[in-house]
Amino acid sequence: MRFYLFEPQADRHIRKSREYLEEANLKRVEHQVAAEHHKALTAMYAERISRIEAEISAALQASSKSSQPVQAADSESVRPQSDSVVMYPSRASQA
Repeated sequence: MRFYLFEPQADRHIRKSREYLEEANLKRVEHQVAAEHHKALTAMYAERISRIEAEISAALQASSKSSQPVQAADSESVRPQSDSVVMYPSRASQA
């Protein structure tokens, strides 16, 4: 930042206004970037919600087609088991 000791009053106001303008433009760009980030997050969560709803629907259809009755009273407590969980032996059993 430069110092202007003997500057006319009008020039000081214009200089200060230009600083405000530059700051406002910078803030606009920052907020635009944040808005794009939030828009991407919104799309990601919308895809996640639809994927989870499809998985729940498929699990409920599979359980209704099977001959085993559902033990839970409400459908929210029914959770399909995941095959992707890997059980590792504990450290005590490895020693």
